[in-house]
Amino acid sequence: HRTLYVGARMPPVRQSHRHHRRHRAVFRRGNGMGLCLLPPGSPSQRVQVILRTQEDEEHVPRHLFSELDEICVKEGPDAEWKETARWLKFEEDVEDGGERWSKPYVGTLSLHSLSELRSCISKGTVLLDICANSMEEIADMVLAQQEQSTEFDEHRRAQVREVLLRKHHHQNEKTNNLLPVVCSFADVSERQSDLHLLYKPGEGFCRALAPLDLSGQRRSVPVLSYAFRARFALANLAAECAAERCGLCFWGNWLKITCRAQAELSFLKKIPNGAEASNVLVGELDFLHQPIVAFVRLSPAVLLSGMTEVPIPTRFLFVLLGPEGKAHQYHEIGRSMATIMTDEVFRDVAYKAKNGADLVAGIDEFLDQVTVLPPGEWDPSIRIEPPKNVPSQEKRKMPGALDDSASHSTLEKHSGPELQRTGRLFGGLTLDVKRKAPWFWSDFRDGLSLQCLASFLFLYCACMSPVITFGGLLGEATDGHISAMESLLGASMAGVVYSLFAGQPLTILGSTGPVLVFEKILYKFCKEYTLSYLSLRACVGLWTAFLCIVLVATDASCLVGYVTRFTEEAFASLICIIFIYEALEKLSHLRDTYPVHMHSKLDFLTSYYCKCEAPTHPSNETLRFWESNKINVSGIAWENLTVTECRYLHGEFQGPACGRDGPYTPDVFFWCCILFFATFALSSFLKKFKTSRYFPTRVRSAVSDFAVFLTIVIMVLLDFVVGIPSPKLHVPHALPGTTVGWFINPIGPNPWWTVLAALIPALLCTILIFMDQQISAVIVNRKEHKLKKGCGYHLDLFMVAVMLGVCSVMGLPWFVAATVLSITHVNSLKVESDCSAPGEQPKFLGIREQRVTGLLIFVLMGCSVFFTSVLKFIPMPVLYGVFLYMGVSSLRGIQFFDRLKLFLMPAKHQPDFIYLRHVPLRKVHFFTVIQLICLVLLWTIKVSRAAIIFPMMVLALVFVRKAMDFCFSKRELSFLDDLMPERRKKLDDARNEAGEEEGVRLAGSSWLDISLGLLDCPFLLQLVWKRWGKISTRSK
Repeated sequence: HRTLYVGARMPPVRQSHRHHRRHRAVFRRGNGMGLCLLPPGSPSQRVQVILRTQEDEEHVPRHLFSELDEICVKEGPDAEWKETARWLKFEEDVEDGGERWSKPYVGTLSLHSLSELRSCISKGTVLLDICANSMEEIADMVLAQQEQSTEFDEHRRAQVREVLLRKHHHQNEKTNNLLPVVCSFADVSERQSDLHLLYKPGEGFCRALAPLDLSGQRRSVPVLSYAFRARFALANLAAECAAERCGLCFWGNWLKITCRAQAELSFLKKIPNGAEASNVLVGELDFLHQPIVAFVRLSPAVLLSGMTEVPIPTRFLFVLLGPEGKAHQYHEIGRSMATIMTDEVFRDVAYKAKNGADLVAGIDEFLDQVTVLPPGEWDPSIRIEPPKNVPSQEKRKMPGALDDSASHSTLEKHSGPELQRTGRLFGGLTLDVKRKAPWFWSDFRDGLSLQCLASFLFLYCACMSPVITFGGLLGEATDGHISAMESLLGASMAGVVYSLFAGQPLTILGSTGPVLVFEKILYKFCKEYTLSYLSLRACVGLWTAFLCIVLVATDASCLVGYVTRFTEEAFASLICIIFIYEALEKLSHLRDTYPVHMHSKLDFLTSYYCKCEAPTHPSNETLRFWESNKINVSGIAWENLTVTECRYLHGEFQGPACGRDGPYTPDVFFWCCILFFATFALSSFLKKFKTSRYFPTRVRSAVSDFAVFLTIVIMVLLDFVVGIPSPKLHVPHALPGTTVGWFINPIGPNPWWTVLAALIPALLCTILIFMDQQISAVIVNRKEHKLKKGCGYHLDLFMVAVMLGVCSVMGLPWFVAATVLSITHVNSLKVESDCSAPGEQPKFLGIREQRVTGLLIFVLMGCSVFFTSVLKFIPMPVLYGVFLYMGVSSLRGIQFFDRLKLFLMPAKHQPDFIYLRHVPLRKVHFFTVIQLICLVLLWTIKVSRAAIIFPMMVLALVFVRKAMDFCFSKRELSFLDDLMPERRKKLDDARNEAGEEEGVRLAGSSWLDISLGLLDCPFLLQLVWKRWGKISTRSK
């Protein structure tokens, strides 16, 4: 017959894609939210009742490790149970050679084997909550349930008992060779660090938190700790060869024990603490005429020595022994049992089942969730790769659970409690302080991590260059009033204070383009009207700080709630593109500094020269320079001067190897290009090294965390070895404050009215600071980052305002949140799960929230003047490559760029994004085009002379997004963007509507429970459904 395969999966995301019809009554309201009622008596209905039963200490569901052991008596009297497959989340099989495990894959089960398993559970022996301490007791209890017959007499009963008690041979055990296990270098290096757990003293048991009981108290459940299980494994292995301690046999067995212990330790690390085992035993016996089937649940779980590959207690045992000739059929039934035990819903049913009917209902519910794969359209031998993301199973456990589309229809607040208006003076600031104060000391403890060290080293190098570059540009714009040294000191001071006391220390302060434009305009104004630049700047800075504090006092940060993903992504995309553009632009400018001799002929290299000569027609400026420095032009040997001396004396370069401003420089520009692109490529490669298949996990994680820092070190060493004179990072040597003093008088030589007039530019500067700071903070505080310690928009703005006033009085540059640096900082501190099942992708747990990295970055930045002897070896093209990497890496995860790529993709090749399922493609493209036009306008303003109004244009995006409410429905915007805050009346109406639906849903649940309890009484059940009809009529 033809085999029909069923994919056992984690259930389908889209219910409409199931191939079988499920009859259900659906009651809907208004916007599409509704309650899904299952037909009375359905398997899903019964399973939901089972899962809602009260739990005691012994029936709390835990993680399960399933192992399939098989035996064949035809192999002889010495036949043993052999491990053939295992499941922690996905299936792993012992390959035909028996030397290795297969890659984890999603198990595919035949429909026939699932139906046979259902028949085995319904007709076989089911023993629940039996107390046994050994396999002997379990075997006696199972055999006691078998009926006495001529085909199953006492002799065969004894034979079956002897088979059940035979030794279990696991895959990591080799018995034929003296040196059976060869450990690879990667395995040894990965596991050696875990061997110390075998000898570490400590308790063998730990207490795990169980779910709350009815009294609201947590129950402590004894579970085997990892260290105890590891010591147990080694002791068990050592006992196996204790009797053979002689000669080479002792050393061979000791090597065998060591390698096997390492293998068990490696797998133990992937099993969560408190996990229990489900052992599946199947096989064919030549003396049996009828199969023996038993499902056993032990209470409590028992650690059966040698039964399981790893030392964890056994909770479930499934036995299937039958006549010979059906080994493959028994194997498939065993696979079905082990696979279904790893299903989250059936596992919970198995823990809470009261009888065999409950287990059958669990199997039926499992069958309701599977997807049929036609036998003639795929190859059953193909192993399906585990998915990257596994959908939640809660929809199967709870009645009336909403699917993805319905959940998006509910009204969700875009902003959290941090952005709710308090109505009190400094009320938001007070709440921010109260919210962050309990986490203050943990912010320092959580920073004691290798990942934080890697983030600090990377971002220190990334922050140094823009600060110095900004200071240099500011020095050129202000004729040296504020230069690179002041920029370093100001960044260090503001960064240290912000990292210590801000509400969101993950935000990195930096210099921004609009601030530089504002400084240029202000300096030009002072120069035209002969005003003191530093004094007027101090007045503007103090007014700006005052206005920002007023915004904090009035809870103006609540307006950030109107900054949705539409505005965030437009702003973040622009900053990322600026980083990429400026990195490429600075690389291209190196060609002017180090010109290349184009179209040169190799045969004439000996005739190329470039020498210095006296200018034939000196300019008036050159003549004044010679006269003021008393330079005798005729007495200078111009042809012997160096390039620097020739430029100093205003000489001219002549010859076929001369460029516009000096001789051609061989190799430098091309070497800079190599350093630039190699830095970007190597940083990207090392960052992705964590997902590589080479080297142990710890090595891959360390390389990934230190990716950028390792790249910088490698590029510096390479540049030093090659020896081509590439441009290097220049750090100032002297401290500021020696010429104009440490503090600036706000009035100084300026008229008194300038103090009041400074309020006008301060208003524009306040908008600039507010928008830059808060939009960057919104991006850092996204829900996707899973921040647990909360945020503090009011406290962040307050600290920026305070440091802005201090820097203004000291004549230092102003610093505000830097978007790309902050995003890079957050990305470098992502935390993923350590304990994951084979084949399971590590889960993103959140961000390592702490203050240590930001504090160390800016402390070391202030001390950089003492490290010039080291920093001078860093080539500038390497830092430009780091900028390119930060810009490109920050673009990842921005939905706007994913939607842009859809324009070039045919529909059949488009990714399965959630918004493509529920929003028409033309609407998606329309939304993207509007966002693209806004981005182009922002870029145009940013690079023009009107860059000073750039914050106003960012503010205008909020109004553009508000106008889009007339072009898109709320449901479409909930998938493409965030919903903007509504007026209070609309919010109250939405809450009332949601409350009514919740009441209907709760009423439905109560009546559903009654109907489940009265399935055997048709008359009462009919009354229940009439009552349901009345409820649904009122809800409409």
